[in-house]
Amino acid sequence: VSLAKMRLTENSVVWDIGAGSGAVSIEASILASQGLVFAVEKNEKDIEVIHQNTARFKRFNIKIVHALAPDKLEELPRPSAVFIGGSAGNMAQIIEVTCRRLKTGGRIVINAVTFENLALAAESLKKNGFESETCQVSIARSKAILDLTRLEALNPVFVITGWKA
Repeated sequence: VSLAKMRLTENSVVWDIGAGSGAVSIEASILASQGLVFAVEKNEKDIEVIHQNTARFKRFNIKIVHALAPDKLEELPRPSAVFIGGSAGNMAQIIEVTCRRLKTGGRIVINAVTFENLALAAESLKKNGFESETCQVSIARSKAILDLTRLEALNPVFVITGWKA
């Protein structure tokens, strides 16, 4: 859902902030096959996992940036899409920088699991002159119960999409 909301093209420049394992970066690099993806991550262990995953999936258009966002974002090329999967408490500052640097027609997509981050993201986008839309994604997996099967819900995720008004 988040990748679709970014509306990537083959030439997109993508920032994946709070890249974690690099899963979004890898998927984005496939869609933006002629573009560049910058995986921004603060945790040393996750940086190593991103290196392993980019090698495993042979993704050569991903640049790994070891930084706590918004640090180093000013040094990156202007993005056509930004994904924020983690903010380490810097959501408002990250959104301010991404709103200012985003190319015309670009989109910011934020995944949040708490009401507080949802509210902060929506408020920060609005403060920076962006429109936004929020959808909630819920997933349930089957689980055996005696001779029957039921669904067990996983935690829902809010997907906030922002674009210039």
